[in-house]
Amino acid sequence: FQKQNFLFSAEFCFVRIPWIQGVLLREKMAKQTDKRQVPVALQKILKADVYITNTLCNVMEKCLPFRSLKVHYKLLEVSCEGYIWLPGWLILIWLIWKKELMEMQVNFFIGLITDIIAVAVLKAIFRRRRPAGNQSDSLIQIGPDVYSFPSGHVSRSFYIAYFFLVLYPVYFLFRMPLLAWFVSVSVSRILLRRHHLLDVLGGVLLGFINSLLVALLWLSEDTAIYLISYISDERIEGADYHV
Repeated sequence: FQKQNFLFSAEFCFVRIPWIQGVLLREKMAKQTDKRQVPVALQKILKADVYITNTLCNVMEKCLPFRSLKVHYKLLEVSCEGYIWLPGWLILIWLIWKKELMEMQVNFFIGLITDIIAVAVLKAIFRRRRPAGNQSDSLIQIGPDVYSFPSGHVSRSFYIAYFFLVLYPVYFLFRMPLLAWFVSVSVSRILLRRHHLLDVLGGVLLGFINSLLVALLWLSEDTAIYLISYISDERIEGADYHV
């Protein structure tokens, strides 16, 4: 009886294993079939983008003391990290607790949130890989970010610059440094080989659209004060409820 069971099990295995292999092969072929195909025209554009980006980086590395400036590029990278701006801005709201600033503070914070969400969604859709020369040598890095289009640093720096140049203009002495910071961040993303040229241009476009969205949905002072008072126990000096 045991011998019969053994023979039956062996026969079952010989039949079962090829069948399992066939199923796995069909699943693999199905995944390859379902994998989206990049149009030929888009492939040519992406190849040209890679070539132009590499050429630009090679030329700039020969003209500039890249090794000494690389630390500055990384500092520019940190200066525009979303996970620094979000909590940092909340802390700033709490430290500078003034009624006349809350309209600006709330609207700016909303723009930061919409920027981060939009970048995450678009990167998940396009899934373009970072340049081949990219290295995981960021001074501060939280989690892997393998996708390249669009550049979140560029979109965020454009939005910040646009906000304080157009939507809520700062004192004129700060305008040129702010514009120079945006340009420097954008250039550094290419020279660090974090992004291709099209990624940076896509970041500029996204930052512009996000800025227009914030301007379109701009919250009034009363609405901003209401939102802050709703989520905070701190009393706002000069608000309607203050006695």
